[in-house]
Amino acid sequence: MRPIFIIVDSQSVVITPQPFPVNPGQLILQGTALSCIRQDRVLFEQLNVSVQAGELVQIAGKNGAGKSSLLRILAGLTQPDDGQLGYQQHSLSDVAAEYAANLCYIGHQSGIHEQLTALENISFWRAASEVDQADDFALLAKLGLAGLEDIPCRMLSAGQQRRVSLARLWFTRRQLWILDEPFTALDQSAINMLQQHFVEHLQQGGAIVITTHQALSVSFPHQTTLELAYRW
Repeated sequence: MRPIFIIVDSQSVVITPQPFPVNPGQLILQGTALSCIRQDRVLFEQLNVSVQAGELVQIAGKNGAGKSSLLRILAGLTQPDDGQLGYQQHSLSDVAAEYAANLCYIGHQSGIHEQLTALENISFWRAASEVDQADDFALLAKLGLAGLEDIPCRMLSAGQQRRVSLARLWFTRRQLWILDEPFTALDQSAINMLQQHFVEHLQQGGAIVITTHQALSVSFPHQTTLELAYRW
């Protein structure tokens, strides 16, 4: 597995993603007494979250309950107003680089470059993640994008752009996936395919945290639902 190189204080640091599989039930991520305040409104407080290898955690709740804010906190993109985050029994602040090397976060935005084609976007993600080149034509065909590989993404529909964005899940080597509404703009066949891919990732020792307004049609052996209440 190729290492990931980052720069910290002008020095090169080598971070190697954790290999798969890992022991099912191994604690990966833990949030303790988390609190989040947005525009003088407390979205949640004293919230405890844990994510284990082989587990899918669904964050549920009404719009405005703080689901996306919680995902961004768990991904390390924003800080909680109170509480602690831990990664594999260590404080997240102490192992931030290792955590980033084993995390794949896909938010509401597609994260694609609309001026580039689907193939060019995938090639960029592979290079950025130090993943070997493969048959991306076959991957895009699998995702229902055959014949659209060389079209600028700005010309694709919202659903097609979402498929391009999610394509990285088929070659990423990251253990933890944090996905904000991954089924948005997808038809039912694409949703079913993505959920089956979730099953494969979990069986390999991965873990997934998602938000979704759609009901999950696949029964996951280890699934936890965390309901966030809307607070005025």
